[in-house]
Amino acid sequence: MTSATVLQLIGLVLYILGWVVIARSLLSWFPNARGNALVDIVYQVTDPFLLPLQRIVPRIGMLDISPMIAVIILFVIAAALGAPGF
Repeated sequence: MTSATVLQLIGLVLYILGWVVIARSLLSWFPNARGNALVDIVYQVTDPFLLPLQRIVPRIGMLDISPMIAVIILFVIAAALGAPGF
């Protein structure tokens, strides 16, 4: 594996993580889904990235914009690394 391939692979992982963050945001509209095993996995995967960001970014009323900021950050880094899909 060349270093460019490794960087593209990291970019692809970040790209997928961005979509998982979007899925988490959509799942937050369904509070009863929280007991589902797949939903718990989504939260476990995204918590290490989102929780520190939620401490930094203040809420706007009842709106938490940290997932939107996380998706932008993840997609920009993925695009810079040359992830397939960009």
